[in-house]
Amino acid sequence: MAKLDSKVAVVTGASKGIGAAIAKALARDGAKVVVNYASSKAGADAVVAAIAAAGGQAIAVQGDVSRAAEAQALIEAAVGQFGRLDILVNNSGVYEFAPIEEVTEEHYHRLFDINVLGVLLTTRAAAQHLGEGGSIVNISSAATRVHMPTTVAYTATKGALNAITGVLANELAPRRIRVNGVSPGLVVTEGTHTAGVIGSEMEAGLVAQTPLGRAGQPDDIAGVVAFLASDDARWVTGEDIVASGGVR
Repeated sequence: MAKLDSKVAVVTGASKGIGAAIAKALARDGAKVVVNYASSKAGADAVVAAIAAAGGQAIAVQGDVSRAAEAQALIEAAVGQFGRLDILVNNSGVYEFAPIEEVTEEHYHRLFDINVLGVLLTTRAAAQHLGEGGSIVNISSAATRVHMPTTVAYTATKGALNAITGVLANELAPRRIRVNGVSPGLVVTEGTHTAGVIGSEMEAGLVAQTPLGRAGQPDDIAGVVAFLASDDARWVTGEDIVASGGVR
């Protein structure tokens, strides 16, 4: 019996990168998975097809988590399709850098609306359905520890997310719902390619500072999330696991 058999999971922002790897990992462990996407239907459908080909169950559901009605509809789609909800992985996020001179209201609101408000709205909707043994995993970032230049707004959103994890771990503990975070270091994804990090001096510098000597891969993060989602982590809540190859 797989450790997530009979469980139902929602993974936001799961059409590519870390989110896609998490969705596949949860499905391999037996969960039925809702693959959320904002705009990349083709990417989400590909993740669902990969899960189905491996013998798992998944559906793709479109929704902008920064909009309350769409976040609510995402959770309702999961419960409507699979009858319950056990796991929420808040992975949706904008990975966008700018030096302080170029920080605008639009840049700030884009990052905070998705990276912070989206987590609150989706968790609010999920909390109506999660029961004892439920698990919420928030995907943060090791950027909150290394304080890289040009990441001020992005890092601020992830610092806020760490605070949210701690508060909700205490708030939901009486209902026996666990809330944890995972803070990836540099991971090779579509997002880090688009941001110009992969192949840059920034990547070379970060890898040089990484004790394990390489950039991360999405599966490196997915395994940590699968652990936190499972009963193997039944005594773990309010924690932020830094999955960075040793970068501190």
